Amino acid sequence: MSLELSNKALAVKASSTLAITAKAKEMRAAGIDVVGFGAGEPDFDTPKNVCDAAIQAIHDGFTKYTPASGIPELKKAVSNKFAAFNKINYEPDQIVISNGGKHSLTNICTAILNPGDEVIIPAPYWLSYPEMVKLADGIPVFVRGEKEQGYKVSAEQIQKAITPKTKALILNSPSNPTGMIYSRQELLDIAEVVVKNDIYVIADEMYEYLVYGGREHVSIASLGDEIYKRTITCSGLAKGYSMTGWRIGYTGSSKELAKVMGSVQSHATSNPNSIAQKAAVEAMTGPQETVSAMLNEFDNRRKYMYDRICDMPLISAIEPQGAFYVFVDLSECLDKEYKGEKIGTAARFADILINDYQVAVVPCADFGFADHMRLSYAISMEQIQKGLDRIEALVRSLR
Repeated sequence: MSLELSNKALAVKASSTLAITAKAKEMRAAGIDVVGFGAGEPDFDTPKNVCDAAIQAIHDGFTKYTPASGIPELKKAVSNKFAAFNKINYEPDQIVISNGGKHSLTNICTAILNPGDEVIIPAPYWLSYPEMVKLADGIPVFVRGEKEQGYKVSAEQIQKAITPKTKALILNSPSNPTGMIYSRQELLDIAEVVVKNDIYVIADEMYEYLVYGGREHVSIASLGDEIYKRTITCSGLAKGYSMTGWRIGYTGSSKELAKVMGSVQSHATSNPNSIAQKAAVEAMTGPQETVSAMLNEFDNRRKYMYDRICDMPLISAIEPQGAFYVFVDLSECLDKEYKGEKIGTAARFADILINDYQVAVVPCADFGFADHMRLSYAISMEQIQKGLDRIEALVRSLR
């Protein structure tokens, strides 16, 4: 018997965003003045009260196993948050606490998909969605939301993509990578299609606290009993509370599905980190001023970055409404030349930026849009200004 590796595992693409972020860190460690726009995490410290709660948990000896799907105290906090913020009623036994949002999404795919089940993924999409679906033996089906649609898909497009094998729709609002938000009416229209066809909605709402300009975040599960029954709502503390490394995500779903996901998790990882769970309780039940302060600072950066991009030739963007990304259209650049060679792809544009201008960006072929790049404004205003100056210098040099 030969020592072969799993074909399924070998087919998984490495995360290009993590690779770009790692390269930028290596360059900085080597003393290179690089600006990294790849960050998918806030640059703020975790709030002090949250850190203090974690330290207290250590001093209290809260360092043992917990129930696999999370401690009751945290499930109750999540249940209360769902009711107050999302307008959804999930009891504690409908909630599963996991090791970050990615783990929650992996649990969902594992729990609902059988071999050959199709999952509709609107493009642009977060690059991990297709890989998660494939690892659970599902088949990703992409539906493209054009720039003219605000990079969002319509209920009609979803209906056309549905087949007898369709099991679920992944809906990400606010969106990574576009920062766009589905309106209440758009969600009502999508909910009607979902209910009519009796499929699941995997509602990834990780960026729910990062919504700008007085807009509302609407959870699709809040729009009626029938869509509630078919929705698995997924979120976490990474983005809103600057707790990316703490790895706490959670889902709200039917009791039956929550029980299955808890069983899967019990064998895969057991419980999320005990100390991080105590910190998460404090984050969700303690003072919320730092969340508002981060939102205000992100909003200032968002406006600045969008205005700067609008003033540059050859590149363009739609003003993001949430999250902390600007999705930049490079299509006009790709026929231009740099040092006598045609740009051709967003990936080459990104290579030129990092090698010649010391700016790290995320080219978005792995997000379903090969002629776009993603810029994160989860970095300081000083870094944003410096990085955009360098991007503008490259764009203005193209012939």
